[in-house]
Amino acid sequence: MPRFDSPRLLADIGGTYARFALETGPGEFTQIASLRCADHADFHAAVSAYLRGLNWPEGGAQQIAHAAIAIANPVDGDRVRMTNYHWQFSIDEMRQRLGLDTLVVVNDFTALAMALPRLAEVDVHQVGGGQARRPSVIGLLGAGTGLGVSGLIPAGEGWIALGTEGGHVNFGPRDEREMDILKFAWKSLNQDHVSYERLISGPGLELIYRALADRNGATVEPLLAPAITQHALEENDALCLETLEVFCGLLGTCAANLAVTLGSLGGIYIGGGIVPRLGEYFDRSPFRERFEDKGRFREYVSAIPTFVITAEHATFKGASAILENQLRNLQASPGSAILGQIRRARSELSPAELRVADLVLAQPRSVLNDPIAEIARAAGVSQPTVIRFCRSLGCEGLSDFKLRLASGLTGTVPVTHTQVNTNDSMLELGAKVLGNTASAILQVRSHLNRDAIDRATEMLLAARRIEFFALGHYGVVAQDAQFKFLRFGMPCGAYTDPRLQLLAADVLREGDVAVVISSGGRLPELLQVVEKAQERGAKVVAITASQSPLAKKADVALIVDHIEDIATHLPMISRILHLLVIDILAVGVAMRRNPDSIAALSGGEDDVAKPARGAATPGVSTASPLSRLTSHSR
Repeated sequence: MPRFDSPRLLADIGGTYARFALETGPGEFTQIASLRCADHADFHAAVSAYLRGLNWPEGGAQQIAHAAIAIANPVDGDRVRMTNYHWQFSIDEMRQRLGLDTLVVVNDFTALAMALPRLAEVDVHQVGGGQARRPSVIGLLGAGTGLGVSGLIPAGEGWIALGTEGGHVNFGPRDEREMDILKFAWKSLNQDHVSYERLISGPGLELIYRALADRNGATVEPLLAPAITQHALEENDALCLETLEVFCGLLGTCAANLAVTLGSLGGIYIGGGIVPRLGEYFDRSPFRERFEDKGRFREYVSAIPTFVITAEHATFKGASAILENQLRNLQASPGSAILGQIRRARSELSPAELRVADLVLAQPRSVLNDPIAEIARAAGVSQPTVIRFCRSLGCEGLSDFKLRLASGLTGTVPVTHTQVNTNDSMLELGAKVLGNTASAILQVRSHLNRDAIDRATEMLLAARRIEFFALGHYGVVAQDAQFKFLRFGMPCGAYTDPRLQLLAADVLREGDVAVVISSGGRLPELLQVVEKAQERGAKVVAITASQSPLAKKADVALIVDHIEDIATHLPMISRILHLLVIDILAVGVAMRRNPDSIAALSGGEDDVAKPARGAATPGVSTASPLSRLTSHSR
């Protein structure tokens, strides 16, 4: 088994316990420890206590460069605030305080979800019938301090984990007993909203116990969740047994809701700290009966298997997988590990450039957002020094440096799509929309195929005429492309009506290029356009998803992969990505038609672009409004 260059720190942070481990090689977890959160003032104190207690082999302590933290909390941006505990911290500040190169922080159930494909048969226990379909969506939920909910969506050869807060959906009672429990919860919690997490969790087990005692007219001392479980399983305490019965029934209904919501034909997995401890009782509990009790959908859910996760270190496995994926992406993207590159280059920098380097290392997120004037002021250098610093790292300028810095900064990992919900403030809504878009742009940037872009650009340059085809919400992309290329003086048109598209394709001929824009690449109308265009001898450039029928039919395919259900949601991010691909083609065509414009396009906003003298080919002067559409400041 290969070993890592240095051990990796893994943590699973809940509202009660913080569990830590070192991973010395793939799947090799050592020095596992569980610390009570209440014994430590904050997250940093808990990590420090764990690190101080490590027993290093001969040779002394080793440097830990990379860490992954799974935390019982939504992770959205740099600031982490725990829902069920008072800890909060900045991801980047914590990375610096701990001296780490990489710190990945994800929701604990996102991490657990990513572990599911790596679990063996001995790591799970099936409850009831059903047969998993592969590959299909998988659902995950589990009760502990709270109720975690997640899922896995198959994506090519891998998986995408859903970061959700599904435990906070409204609880709905099924009978009079559950109605009485709901009324008790309203009164006890002093609020109208009672979520499933309020009942399917450790605190929820205690609330159910008190509610049933009140319903039965019994006077009892409040019990903690572990004691309720113990009294039920070891002492056959009637009230505790009834509490477990209700708890498992509610979990069955909640699991069934998740199964039909996600279409989890790959199975529903149960994790958390409570259910695995119930042992054989859970098999004969009302869980599976309530899971299958879905009215008209009984047959549908009965075919879905349910599993209890029995693996001891499942969350560590998922966190490790996410960290490994992040490190692989950083290594695969040239210059993305920019902070490490800066540290290595310090000895070769001039004193002025070194001041810029120190600023970037100390405040990378501020540098990412600040204009060049503010960066220069904060570092105490001139603006040209900032540019020289960027170029010393192999970047073309400040803009290129910031893109690489953004892809290299370690914080949350873009393996999830942050869902906008009705409770978001305007600030939260804006942050989520911009964050999702930025993440998608960086992902597409890292997967651009240079050869495909070069071939598409050459086709457009040689084209007698260019026609852009798109349908629905992507029509604006075709119209934007038509505007840009008409400004180049290139004959072109944009067609967004299926009937006009077929008529336009029928008059194409050899030397023409059809650019077909489609997110899914499966619309029969556009596929018919492709076939007609190729019959007429025209070339086809597709901007679409990988492995789609459109990508396979086109002469050149520019791949834009992004998870977005356009059947139920207005396409936002994918449309922006398609517009950016059009920009890439427009810039490429502009540069190759008029090489003298490169310097002007690379200049700052104060540069006055001059038309090239003696240009032999028709084009657009970089002094025209088009220069502002296609030029990008370095």
